[in-house]
Amino acid sequence: MATKSGDTNTPIQSEELAKRYQEEMDHALKRYNKAISLMTNPPEIKTGQTPREVIWTRNKAKVYHYLPTQQPKNHYPVPIFFIYALINRPYVVDLRPGASLMEFLVNQGYDVYLIDWGDPGLEDKDLTLDDYIMDYLPRAAKHVLRHSGAKELTIYGYCIGAALTAMFAAMFTPEIPFRNMVVMAAPIDFSEKGLFNEWLDPKIFNVNQIIEAYGNMPSSMIDFGSRLLKPIPNFVSTYTGAFDRLWDDRAIESWLSMQKWVNDGTDFPGAAFKQWVTEFYQQNKLSKGEFKLRGKPCLLSNIKANLFNIIAAQDHISLPSQSKVLMDLVSSTDKEEIILPAGHVGLVVGRSASKGLWPALDKWLAPRSV
Repeated sequence: MATKSGDTNTPIQSEELAKRYQEEMDHALKRYNKAISLMTNPPEIKTGQTPREVIWTRNKAKVYHYLPTQQPKNHYPVPIFFIYALINRPYVVDLRPGASLMEFLVNQGYDVYLIDWGDPGLEDKDLTLDDYIMDYLPRAAKHVLRHSGAKELTIYGYCIGAALTAMFAAMFTPEIPFRNMVVMAAPIDFSEKGLFNEWLDPKIFNVNQIIEAYGNMPSSMIDFGSRLLKPIPNFVSTYTGAFDRLWDDRAIESWLSMQKWVNDGTDFPGAAFKQWVTEFYQQNKLSKGEFKLRGKPCLLSNIKANLFNIIAAQDHISLPSQSKVLMDLVSSTDKEEIILPAGHVGLVVGRSASKGLWPALDKWLAPRSV
């Protein structure tokens, strides 16, 4: 085969280039087909696999008692009562084996319980924060104490669940024997104006009209608003990143389990959502000592339990400033704050969770749970 003057590729080199080009095209096509298959027909991903039993129910709510997947080396008699938020589903703390906070804690020897609020229906639209904090939580906590046979309790909250935890402790100290209080990404003080504050400004956000129209705040609206806080990572980068890791089965399983949780939200009971918007985001009553439950002041200064305040440095949902104020509001003499290099969700299930949150939590809890 003749070559033109000035050509730098020999016939053999041209054939090699054509072969390499075809291989790359075939690889790209396979990756594209795999991506389409994952998006249109994703495999069933199992979540919440740590063994558990239901020990208490009320309306839609359930309290789970978790069981270890291996023989723990230690046993801590003070049980942990985990209080989850009123939105999303709690299996984010038990996402999958090896990436589960619940699995870690029970395998370390802690006796772990969790309240799952369930799916509110229209019949639940009038449930308020007063109902959850003054009725549900004390009954559930007392049942945890009876079931565990313990005399004291560790309460542990995450996100809105952390605010519920703090209010619960404020209202029921000393009636319920709280030994420890652990909070993660706790939205307590709303004086710093983040995007949520701007969007929920009463001048532009009429919460009464929304609740009147829907009854409960739809999970789809909550999810869309949360994603808009970081639109490029949430709407674009998460998918391009997954495309780049298509051949890493472990990474794809992790991504699929997280996508399952992100897209599996629950509605926010209407009356409670109205309180959350007006009395927290708009009026900042809790940190000012002005919030009331059933007509009684909810004063965080009532809290005397040992406090571990966990903050995510890159949290864009519960801003670090919303959590830091708690250290000055409680009356606890044993209190510690830790700021971890993570985001709101990555704090719990990110790659760094097993090296950051988990050992720090165990180090703090162990001597305070005996």
